[in-house]
Amino acid sequence: MTDKPSISWWMPPMLAVQFLTRIPVPGLNRLTAEQARYGLTRSVVWFPLVGALVGALTAAVLVGTAHIWPRAIAVIVALLFEARLTGAFHEDAVADFCDAFGGGHDRESTLRIMKDSRIGSYGALGLLLAVGLRAALLIALPQNMVIVALIASACFGRLLAVMVMALVAPANTASEEGLAKDVGARTGIRDLFLAIIVASPFIGFFAWFHVFAAMLTTLGSALFLIWFRALLLRRLEGTTGDCLGFAAYAGQLILLLAVLGFADL
Repeated sequence: MTDKPSISWWMPPMLAVQFLTRIPVPGLNRLTAEQARYGLTRSVVWFPLVGALVGALTAAVLVGTAHIWPRAIAVIVALLFEARLTGAFHEDAVADFCDAFGGGHDRESTLRIMKDSRIGSYGALGLLLAVGLRAALLIALPQNMVIVALIASACFGRLLAVMVMALVAPANTASEEGLAKDVGARTGIRDLFLAIIVASPFIGFFAWFHVFAAMLTTLGSALFLIWFRALLLRRLEGTTGDCLGFAAYAGQLILLLAVLGFADL
């Protein structure tokens, strides 16, 4: 049994920031390949916190630009800012997932399409509808709920991705690399529990702010996980990085839909 690489306590959360955003993090370039890989496996528990950070920055842009332009324009500007901040990380996964599961007919064809960098009709339509739905929800939300919902949904989306990592093993493919293979294989219930603790201040405040929306979010995400896990096991016999990114975006939509469904209560 090999010894675990030695890394500082602050490196896993900083690796989570580096992995999920385009924010430059000094000092990480000195890590060896083994240290970086081990640190990334430990960074999973911090994904919800990074999501909350992304949501807070996006909310700040939305609120600031809403004083200059109408809400619809402010939402588009905020989403443009977020895409630049994250490198459109999850949006790219949504397009790849929709292309693969829409155009693929079996495991081999699904994986082959998912690895193709080109975007097809399923990917283009899926991405357009997903981003359009998120924009429409943010435009329709009451002013006093936008900030809380945006931060909570960004946090919850990354938490849902960790849930999928803990519940579905990576697809067994020789060429699959990255989050699903290097990190997902080592993500277990303990990591999920710690991620829930990290997310609890943001999700807890959201639940206090609107308990009915939180209950609907819990129900909706549970149904999604049951369906999504069965789909991944049936089609791929596991998960991939694009599947995890799709889950993160779906988590944001589930929470925002729940909030808007109870906006008048």
